[in-house]
Amino acid sequence: MDRRSLGRIASAAAVLTMGGVGYAAAVRRRNPYYDGPVSDHFDGIRFFRPGIATDRGPLELLRWQMGGGRAAWPSSYPSAFADRPPERVAGLRAVLVGHATMLLQLAGLNILVDPVWSERASPVRLAGPRRANPPGIAFADLPPIDAVLVTHNHYDHLDTATISRLWERSQPRVVAPLGNDAIINGHDDEVRVETLDWGQSLDLGSGVTVHLEPANHWSARGINDRRMALWGAYAVTSPVGTVYLAGDTGYGDGDTFRAVRERFGAPKLAVLPIGAYEPRWFMGGQHMNPADAVLAFRDLAAENAVGVHWGTFQLTNEAIDAPVQDLAVALGEAGIAPARFRALRPGEVWTPGETAAG
Repeated sequence: MDRRSLGRIASAAAVLTMGGVGYAAAVRRRNPYYDGPVSDHFDGIRFFRPGIATDRGPLELLRWQMGGGRAAWPSSYPSAFADRPPERVAGLRAVLVGHATMLLQLAGLNILVDPVWSERASPVRLAGPRRANPPGIAFADLPPIDAVLVTHNHYDHLDTATISRLWERSQPRVVAPLGNDAIINGHDDEVRVETLDWGQSLDLGSGVTVHLEPANHWSARGINDRRMALWGAYAVTSPVGTVYLAGDTGYGDGDTFRAVRERFGAPKLAVLPIGAYEPRWFMGGQHMNPADAVLAFRDLAAENAVGVHWGTFQLTNEAIDAPVQDLAVALGEAGIAPARFRALRPGEVWTPGETAAG
């Protein structure tokens, strides 16, 4: 086996524990994160979404990694944007920090979603997916953070080092799905984490409430803990409108998005993942492609959307700019104005006024 093939297998191992893909647990054992009652989506050891299968095994992982088709990413893909956000916003302002990390400012509160300021999305410092661009907001330029929302425990979404830095800085309310408190506190037992199950809500004050909703995804920090912590999406309701944060999800049959619209009404803004989607035979159940994201946008009946989860960490096969090109095609085929669904770059700001002007 040549050096390149060995390198691809090493990369696959890093991705395995990073969260882009993963094995089913090799050993069935007690859940180390959560010890709650059995429910319609928890069997006493693992969480699941009824009727939805996202698990992939080692042979499928090897088929993907050795099958070719992986586009070469540039080592640097700098953004033209950099943001220094205001301290507070009475209305609604959203900015992509990078990948899935977003600063949401609404109704006077500052909320960080899936904050990752580390150089790599990986369990180790010297391997795994590395940033192609710096965070669009320097950590020192962050306003006071009132709340942190974690969607799930994959390393490109749950960065415990960044959570600790934020806690030391301003002790925000940290909100996460069931079981993720154990992971965060395993790194830093000073952090206070409030957990939610699907369908549960938490009042953040100022008329802002976060609601955890189902998503078609999974969780793992290693090879033996698959689906032992819950994952999800958030609907954030506020006096200035509802923002839907999809986290990571496959499209499925669209029921998760239609349920959000039925429960909360049409969101003012939907934050939808548009990257990490090739090859489809492997990724389709767990990650949307841009065409799926456009379907989700229509199911939600959202006023506007922004595309995230692309262009910072290479997790899958598509080229670094393929999500932008594929989104443009999908919007054109659906007859949706591009200004209503923008693929954001790190540091790029979205506000309702700017989108309306576009």
